[in-house]
Amino acid sequence: MHRVRTLALILLIIGGLNWLLVGLFQIDVIGALFGGTYTGLARTVYVIVGVAALYAFTLFPLLGRRVEDA
Repeated sequence: MHRVRTLALILLIIGGLNWLLVGLFQIDVIGALFGGTYTGLARTVYVIVGVAALYAFTLFPLLGRRVEDA
């Protein structure tokens, strides 16, 4: 379960940084890496990042715990 949490966090950071670049400079790194915003591969990456965000909702109960308890 720890690996799933770590992967979700990494994907959320990647997605957040991508949105930062889109907002500041209108550069979509994910789209650029995978052949455009609306290609199948880029859309798959966007969906995976979105699923990671949905999974992150389940982590809210852990916020009040100490690291050793998680």
